[in-house]
Amino acid sequence: EALEAELYFAHPYSSWERGANENANGLLRQYVKKGTDLRTVTDEQIEFAQTRINNRPKKCLGFKQPAVIFKTMAMVA
Repeated sequence: EALEAELYFAHPYSSWERGANENANGLLRQYVKKGTDLRTVTDEQIEFAQTRINNRPKKCLGFKQPAVIFKTMAMVA
């Protein structure tokens, strides 16, 4: 209420309502295969995947890298 933000909750088992989340999961699956025991994934593997995903150009950002956009916005604030 203080932020005057609208809330949206997707319905269970309705992946089409969570497009951005499903896309992010797909990108992550390139580095951590489905069915992998997450207890076996190291911090280094997570950091590697995170760096690769954040430095991958995205169409919705005008083919700019999310890390670059974030850094630019952080400098403005």
